[in-house]
Amino acid sequence: MAACPEMTTLAAQVREFAAILTGRRGQDLPDWIATTRANTLPGFESYLNGLDKDLNAAIAGLTVPYSNGPAEGVNTKIKLLKRQTYGKASISLLRKRILLIN
Repeated sequence: MAACPEMTTLAAQVREFAAILTGRRGQDLPDWIATTRANTLPGFESYLNGLDKDLNAAIAGLTVPYSNGPAEGVNTKIKLLKRQTYGKASISLLRKRILLIN
């Protein structure tokens, strides 16, 4: 990395982005985008444009304590049960199995 200043800058920006994600510091995201854009790192422009496009959603995802993880987990369990009973059982049995999910 010492031989290539762009790699040093890239590593620093990636570390900062990881700190923003793990620390759930969504308020720091616009500053990170501006700094990364000013560094003109190759290959980052389309990613930064995508973040800019959905900036409010990205900030909310990093700051709001709510998650749709539990709902997605239930959906995954139901799909698994549906695949297991496909072609072997009726809809009434599938319904009973879904209702027995903890």
